Amino acid sequence: MTILGIESSCDECAAAVVMDGRRVVSSIVATQIARHAEFDGVVPEIASRLHTEWIHDVVARSLDEAGISVSDLDGIAVTSKPGLAGSLLVGVSFAKALAWAAGKPFVGVNHVLAHLYAPLLAEDIEYPFIGLMVSGGHTMICKTNGFDDIEVLGTTIDDAIGEAFDKVAKHYGLGYPGGSAIDRLARKGNAAACKFPATNLYKGEHRYDVSYSGIKTAAIRQLDQFWNPAFERTDENLAAAFEKAAVDMLVSRLLRAVDDTGITTVVAGGGVAANTYLRARLAKRSDLTLYFPPLSLCGDNAAMVAGLGYRMLARGDRDSLSLNASPRVTAFKRSVRS
Repeated sequence: MTILGIESSCDECAAAVVMDGRRVVSSIVATQIARHAEFDGVVPEIASRLHTEWIHDVVARSLDEAGISVSDLDGIAVTSKPGLAGSLLVGVSFAKALAWAAGKPFVGVNHVLAHLYAPLLAEDIEYPFIGLMVSGGHTMICKTNGFDDIEVLGTTIDDAIGEAFDKVAKHYGLGYPGGSAIDRLARKGNAAACKFPATNLYKGEHRYDVSYSGIKTAAIRQLDQFWNPAFERTDENLAAAFEKAAVDMLVSRLLRAVDDTGITTVVAGGGVAANTYLRARLAKRSDLTLYFPPLSLCGDNAAMVAGLGYRMLARGDRDSLSLNASPRVTAFKRSVRS
């Protein structure tokens, strides 16, 4: 089956053609980074307007690169949840119109599940595995039983790890996007320059949950309390210290999930899956079988949407023209099917 994927959940306008859920024939990503850089973050209204202007050309380019026409498609998959409402609506509306005009089946895809599917575009991975979803909008540890069957073990109770990177980077003017800026600077810094306080979650059962509001506040408002005066206060040292604190907290919870479930295969997805320290930190555990997406598939892209869409369409899933965009997915709060 040849599937067209469309992704517009945030600020990347993307389309891709994937065959049989694995072979990426084309993948076009039109990034809006330059348009949002002056604001040090995504402006939803700007994002949705640019999607409206770009989506026709992006889809046309993906079909042209694949050397096919719409009539050659077996189906269309589009991100329908979660994300920015206006951005999602552009992609969903375009996909519905295209599917109706071409007489093709289409299906709405969950953006988070698509990120966890991204490594399967390059590797054969058996279920179950421990999924690690890390991005600007989501931080989640889950037991993944199938391509659309996950048991949420832990999440962030406040900020996502990518959001924490972005906010610290914005405050100190480190660059945009914040995650990649901190990653780049951290490679030249010393994490021992600052020791941020460990996050303690006392209320309720939080064995696998994380919280980033505390260390984010420490980095922005209380840096003097935690800085080692033996080190120069440079952007590089700050980036290295904050990156280590944020990633180590996440890894500690992930390893608890591995130990408790006995599942040693870990599959990561999302923009923060590109982080250099995260990859190196997990690689230290020789008992883990690790799968990360190629760097080109860590950020938002449509290949992962098409790949997951293939699985759904092959199973017989179809959505009607009444499909709507959903900015939030409450199922990711705790262990349920999604």
